[in-house]
Amino acid sequence: MKTSSKARYALYLMTDIARHEHAGPVSLREVSIRQSISSKYLEHIASNLSKFGYLLSVRGAQGGYKLAQDATDISAGDIMRAAEGGFLPVACLGEKAQSCPRQSRCCGVAGFWQGLRSTVDDYIDNVSLAELATDVHAHTHANPRALRADRPSKRVDLTDKC
Repeated sequence: MKTSSKARYALYLMTDIARHEHAGPVSLREVSIRQSISSKYLEHIASNLSKFGYLLSVRGAQGGYKLAQDATDISAGDIMRAAEGGFLPVACLGEKAQSCPRQSRCCGVAGFWQGLRSTVDDYIDNVSLAELATDVHAHTHANPRALRADRPSKRVDLTDKC
């Protein structure tokens, strides 16, 4: 499975801002150069992240973006959901699940897909932006719970569709 470019670039943008905002607001042009991402695409992503309350826009000659919250309070899941809307391994777990042609006769694997979604959500919700920005997460041997055990889960518990 692949993560969308919008979700990946949102993580790159937020991580870059978290790493560089100590010097003042970070311009999207600077991020564009450092991350090799179109500044127009970053503008769209930054706008979404601002609407969700993760970024603040600072106007003026020295303007740019800065984090609206502490980096320890923003999870990778928060960023990815703000950019893309969430992780759905199959359409039948989404809001339009009623349109699933197999729903009425129970496809038999809905529980598997729900488990996969829960596992991914648990993982991305337990890695903070601060950890990404300082590369702490790279040294946890893929066990974010060791670092974020005190963080409450933001997942929505969905019932099995069958």
